[in-house]
Amino acid sequence: MNTHLRTALDQAASGVPVLPLRAGKVPFGNCRPCRDNACGGRPNMKTPGPCECPSPCHAWAAASTDPATLTGPAWALAWKQAAAVAYHPGGIGLTVVDLDHADAVAWACRTLPATRTVLTTRGQHWIYRGAMQSANAVRPGVDIKSTMSYARWLGPGTGTMTVLPDAVRALVVKKPSPIRPVSVPMPAGGEECRHRTPVYLERGIAMAEQRITEAAGGVHATVYRTFLAVLSAHGRCGCLTDAHAARLFAAAQTKGETARHCTDAWSNARTALGM
Repeated sequence: MNTHLRTALDQAASGVPVLPLRAGKVPFGNCRPCRDNACGGRPNMKTPGPCECPSPCHAWAAASTDPATLTGPAWALAWKQAAAVAYHPGGIGLTVVDLDHADAVAWACRTLPATRTVLTTRGQHWIYRGAMQSANAVRPGVDIKSTMSYARWLGPGTGTMTVLPDAVRALVVKKPSPIRPVSVPMPAGGEECRHRTPVYLERGIAMAEQRITEAAGGVHATVYRTFLAVLSAHGRCGCLTDAHAARLFAAAQTKGETARHCTDAWSNARTALGM
């Protein structure tokens, strides 16, 4: 048994969901279609992407505490080639503030409450009790790794772990980005829309917001389908405004979508409709 697998099994026995990483801190695909990161490294059960495996086969979604899974045939070659062990912080109710260089560490020392710290190659991991949305580059040299993310296991660290502060949560709370102009054609002569009423439009936007807000999984796909439905129903009569689009973007970003994903989904929906 190699060192990485032994470390993984020790952590799994403590209830920490783990997985192997190959060189470059990239997860293995433990099924043939995902070998060499051919699918883009995105498990299809919680995030969209080209992976079409029937179940999570890699990355954070494959992190496990089951020794039979970790030592099974699916991971056998991965552990032989592994360069490191990773774990899913959000899976055990933790958040890792990944400080990538000395300036980021200095910022954390000035700004965040002390907690358990782990030394990394270039900086530190500050670990807090409490899970939250993950996000990269929330400020220079700072990433947040919690739900739907993984972090390298570099040891238990030192210090007493404290409760996740609002200052960390606030790092991923952003105002909705400016919305691209909808630029839909108006009815001939600029007349008032005859087949839609303000009440109809408001109800449609409210229902779209609710659909996004209540999405339990596949958020990105839900956002795209919702944008498509709204534009299909209201995008050609001239009644849909930037304010309506901003409400939909805000709902999507509250569910964890990035501003870029929102903009891309909106643009793709318009293209699909020939707008």
